[in-house]
Order: sequence, then structure tokens, then C-alpha cells
Amino acid sequence: MTSPLLAEPGAVAAEEPDVGVAAHYGDPYGEQRATARGWGVVDASNRGVVRITGPDRLNWLHSLTTQQLAGLAPGGSAEALVLSPQGHVEHHLRLADDGTATWAHVEPGTAASLLDFLTSMRFMLRVEPQDVSAEYAVVSLLGPGVPVDDLMHPGSGAAVNTGHGADLIVARPDLAGRVSELRSAGATLAGMWAHEALRIAAGRPRFGLDTDHRTIPHEVGWIETAVHLDKGCYRGQETVARVHNLGHPPRRLVLLHLDGSDDRLPQHGDPVLLDGTQVGFVGSAARHYELGPIALALIKRTTPVGAALQADGIAAAQEVLVSPDAGANIQSELKRRRSDLIGRARE
Repeated sequence: MTSPLLAEPGAVAAEEPDVGVAAHYGDPYGEQRATARGWGVVDASNRGVVRITGPDRLNWLHSLTTQQLAGLAPGGSAEALVLSPQGHVEHHLRLADDGTATWAHVEPGTAASLLDFLTSMRFMLRVEPQDVSAEYAVVSLLGPGVPVDDLMHPGSGAAVNTGHGADLIVARPDLAGRVSELRSAGATLAGMWAHEALRIAAGRPRFGLDTDHRTIPHEVGWIETAVHLDKGCYRGQETVARVHNLGHPPRRLVLLHLDGSDDRLPQHGDPVLLDGTQVGFVGSAARHYELGPIALALIKRTTPVGAALQADGIAAAQEVLVSPDAGANIQSELKRRRSDLIGRARE
């Protein structure tokens, strides 16, 4: 589905995996800067939306995912994972409950497979999951100025508090009008290039880009944001508990600061090398308005933290996002931008 916002002046269409929305609206660095200093509204209407109704929905989702969802209050939101029996991440969900239904949005093209899984797990429970991607769309708000408190309350609709802003789920016919309202309230219209550059700089992984079929929550820091370590049994819990209490994950997420003298970015899946030996792969890459070319990569846990790397032949310095000591009762530490960089970005 092509977004009506692609008709905005200056809009340039994004490529995979974000086909159907805008990469930018004529000034990608300006969009980044304005969002980092205030707040921006990003068309994320290419994402999938699943709605679950029925009185058993929260207890049911609680039993299927990594998150504590039983008793989630109307207006509440959460981040959750669906794991394989071996503990590998199969879906990353952002959830909100409006008192009558639970809404989840997921990566483009994954709503159908999530619905298949949910449908297979219904049994005799009073739940009704539906893929409503054709009727509803996601709008992402990010930046320090997002009025989260005004959005997160019962009766405000499906709004997910992401910790760095909010995601709104709106009826597709209302998409352009809702974005117009947000712009009138002070938001800058920004494209996916701005969204991705700021996301990568903040060290936030994206399912399917910065993960693969073997990824477990500890490797990318989701153990802190999307996993409740004190809840009951769910599929894949054994792996989570074993790594958390007894061992370390085999890989760790890093932020790569790329050599800007090479006028290109590594692509998803490109090898990350240490002294000619592959130690990982590139996830997503972008050009940040302040940091220059950056990327997220998943590398072997034992790779020395100070080692210079190469990403598809481009020299790269690594910044630790997930500690090599993650697991074994040591929480992984998602490192954020240094305070001086944050200060300059908001000036």
C-alpha cells in the first residue's frame, strides 16, 4: 500500500524494507536535526497491524510472549517478543491495549506470519486475532519534545509509549489528517532516513535488519526492554533463563562508526571482519547528521572491544552497546550517546 504522504512536496520514496512510505521530504539532514532537537512525525504506515479482541486476550498474550501482559491497564503499552522453542526471536511486537482490544504493530510483511502463529495457539480461549494492516496504519513520533503524557491515557486510542516517543495506530483514511494535526502541534514531518539514522545512533535494533534467525534477546539488548525475567513459562524461556543465569550469548550488538572517506554505506548482511576473518554481519546503516556514517552490527561476543573492524571493506570503530559480559546475571548495557554529543545535537 502506498501512503498518501508520498504526495507531500519533496517526498522521495523509500526502498526495501520500507517500500510505500517516504525516505525523506527533500531535506533528510534537516529532518534529523529538527527531530533530534524537538520532535518529528514519521510515516510508518508500511508496518503490519494486528488487533486482538476477547476477554482472555491479555492473559493469552502473556502466556505466549516474553512480556508481563496480564493485567495491562487500558492505555498501557509494552514491548514483547515471540520466541521459537529454542529461544530465537521470531517476532518483535510493540503493543497497546485500549480497554477493549490489544493492538500490536510489527515489521513490514510479518503480520501474516504472526497471525498464523496466534491463530494456531487459540485453543478454546476467548480471543480473536485479526490482521488489520489494510485498515489501520502506524505513525511514529520521536524526539525529546514528543507530548507522550498527552497521548498515553485511556480513550486516546492505540498509542504505544516507546521510551523515545510514541507510536500511534490510526485508521488509514485518517492518516493524512492525523499527521497534519501533529505538524500543526509542532512536529516536523520526517522520513525513514531520519528515523533510521536516529534509531541506529541510539543503538536500537530493528527485527529482521539487525537480527537473523539465530538471534536471542540477550544479544541485542532486548532482555532489558522486551523480556520480563520474573514471569511464568513461555516458549523459549529455557534459553533466556540459561543465558541469564549461567552463561553468555554468543554474539553482541555494536555501533560501528564508519570511515567517512569511503562514499558508500555497507549493506544489510555484509560481513564484518577482524584481521581478515569474519566475526559478524552488518545490520542497518545510515548517514547521521552529526556522527556521519554509522551502522549496527552483530558480532562475536569474544571480539576485543577495542579492535578496529572492517564492514564490507570500510574501516570501522566499534562502540559497545551490549556488554561482552551480558548474561550470567549481568544485565546488558545499552550505551547511549555521550552527554556532549546529545547536548550538541539539541542545540
